[in-house]
Amino acid sequence: LAALKVRRRDVLAPLVAQHHGRVVKLMGDGVLVEFASAVDAVQCAVALQKGFAGANQDVAEAHRVVLRIGINLGDVIVEGSDLYGDGVNVAARLEGLAEPGGIYISASVYDQVKRKLSSGFDELGPHKVKNIAEPVQIYRVRMGDRQAAQSTAQTQSKPSIAVLPFANMSGDAEQQYFSDGITEDIITELSRFRSLFVIARNSSFQYQDKAVDVRRVGRELGVHYVVEGSVRKMGDKVRITAQLIDAPSANHLWSERYDRNIDELFEVQDEVTRTIVATITGRLEDTEISVASRRVTGSMEAYDLFLRGVAAFRSFDEGANRRAREYFEQAIAIDPEFAVARANYSAALIVENGFDNTPLSIKEKALNHAQLAVRYDPLDSRCHSSLGWAYRFSNEFDLAILHMDEGLRLNPSDAGMLADMASILVIVGRAEEAVNSIKKAMELNPNHPEWYRGSLAMSLFAARRYEDTLKASAKLGRVKKPWQLAREAACLAQLGRTDDAKAVAREVLRLQPDFRIMKEIPTYKFKEDTRHIRDAMLKAGLPE
Repeated sequence: LAALKVRRRDVLAPLVAQHHGRVVKLMGDGVLVEFASAVDAVQCAVALQKGFAGANQDVAEAHRVVLRIGINLGDVIVEGSDLYGDGVNVAARLEGLAEPGGIYISASVYDQVKRKLSSGFDELGPHKVKNIAEPVQIYRVRMGDRQAAQSTAQTQSKPSIAVLPFANMSGDAEQQYFSDGITEDIITELSRFRSLFVIARNSSFQYQDKAVDVRRVGRELGVHYVVEGSVRKMGDKVRITAQLIDAPSANHLWSERYDRNIDELFEVQDEVTRTIVATITGRLEDTEISVASRRVTGSMEAYDLFLRGVAAFRSFDEGANRRAREYFEQAIAIDPEFAVARANYSAALIVENGFDNTPLSIKEKALNHAQLAVRYDPLDSRCHSSLGWAYRFSNEFDLAILHMDEGLRLNPSDAGMLADMASILVIVGRAEEAVNSIKKAMELNPNHPEWYRGSLAMSLFAARRYEDTLKASAKLGRVKKPWQLAREAACLAQLGRTDDAKAVAREVLRLQPDFRIMKEIPTYKFKEDTRHIRDAMLKAGLPE
């Protein structure tokens, strides 16, 4: 409460006055503000969100004050110094629908500001709101400029959906990998449909084992639809329940229960996926159906081992990468043509052995398995992604880009693949494209892992955008790896802040006394990119 009062005094009140607004009244943790101009109202809202974000930057997440803002243009009733009526009520309903840190506006506001502001807008469609007779057409204000908004408009205009982790109803915690694997497969299959914007696994799995309000999930993830379900595995039988929910209204659009033999699992997954997409879009494209309805293996034993490997691969405990590699190895021993298991095996070999530090013989082995994966299933995006990854560490950069492009063509909503693509684009000298790719990955995966921010910082540095790099690096948290600090030192040196650069360089060497530039930097396609980062780090005082 004390923090909120300070923000009202130091941020909200000055900005409202600056944009010619009037604070009508305070309502608990809310405030009603009136403007004579819709343009002033939206400009003030954007400034408020940026101001609060700046004030929150050095504050622990649990103590941050985050706003939702709704703006409407409409008739009001004036009573003394207060305002009433549908004009106010619609604004209040929009505020309730907006995600934290977001700004929702009505069509009446959009019509007034769409050509007058640099902000971009996402059309979210009509929404039925409480005590308002007609549905309200809603638009989301984007914080960036119009050009940035246009670059993602195609993605954001699609129906958006999040698949929450299916509950494990088997009564055995050891079966959690199985229900998680089913969920991930449904996310993957839905992502193949170009007609959908599908939130990535990391973001939807933050709600695992929690009692959730789908309205809140919709607001927090910025999606219109939510899928929930459960899995019960009993010997050679499996029961899967699934339901599709309209998040703003919490209405159930479709639900079904499947009691099948375990060997019919893939047919159930296909049916769930098709029904969800058909319910949302009203139609399916034949070519996309054929891609989304393929079995990955004929062996349930191999599939079970594959799911165990995926669960281990996502773990960060000691030995997880080794266990994952062993599970994938066992899966392909049972079914040598299990393409996506081979793809994961290839990736696990590189990760387990230290990425760039992987011995040449193992890099060649990883490449061979990834090539086989694509040969066995050329229509699986994950196989092409794995092959692109293997080519990247074999310094076959053009082939790496070729297969990453093919993977994204097959599955444009794969956030992990977009993030991997960004890391390769940096290496091949296409830094601005890398920035766009990692930012798109962040949109698809709002609860992305921290390495996404590291990839963004790397891309921005390669693009010679040093101030932006420092801002991105600041969001990595207080405890940074020596390599991340070395990049900060390089940025400071490039900006002429020599004393600051040398201070950060000393911290790098305190944390890692044997740090050497040429040992740590990745292998770039072009020598000028290697020279760029080498010279900047030398300028900061780091040893070559």
